[in-house]
Amino acid sequence: MSSKKNLTSAQALKRLKAGNKKFVSDKLDGKLQDSSRRASLTKGQNPYAIILSCADSRVVPELAFDSGLGEIFVIRVAGNVASTDAIASIEYAVAHLGVNLIVVLGHESCGAVTAAMGGGDNGYNLNHLLAHITPAVSATKGRKVNNVVKTNAKLTAKELVSRSEIISKATKKREFRILPAYYNLKSGAVDFI
Repeated sequence: MSSKKNLTSAQALKRLKAGNKKFVSDKLDGKLQDSSRRASLTKGQNPYAIILSCADSRVVPELAFDSGLGEIFVIRVAGNVASTDAIASIEYAVAHLGVNLIVVLGHESCGAVTAAMGGGDNGYNLNHLLAHITPAVSATKGRKVNNVVKTNAKLTAKELVSRSEIISKATKKREFRILPAYYNLKSGAVDFI
């Protein structure tokens, strides 16, 4: 496990919320994105948050949270599912980088969730991915896509704990937290659920 001192989950969340407020109001700083920042990161990284986000091109966590290079550790996979590779990537950031906040970021009108709701045969690989989302489809009354997206983010956050000893141990620390969240496409606002 990491001996690095990092922001607490509360400090990291405050920073994400402030960055999202800038994004929503079209006042991005755009800092930490130049050659001097790249040079400063050649010796290592120290992100303050982990974002498990959908791969949707309309949802870009680095922009949505007004983050520069090396500030957030982003894993993107359709439907923000907790695949084995996604979990392993998160475990790396928790165990070796000392990150204390994981955000599972679902978004409005998610195509992967819509596909999971539609069912059918989508081929081996996509069926495998969508199988991670079907518990949220089953657990959501009314089955409106955006409600299923929110349920999926909540269930995925729980799954990170149940499928990972590293993440489960981290949840015992007071400064660590996992939060589901929802990205609104039009406004760019992130609602923490």
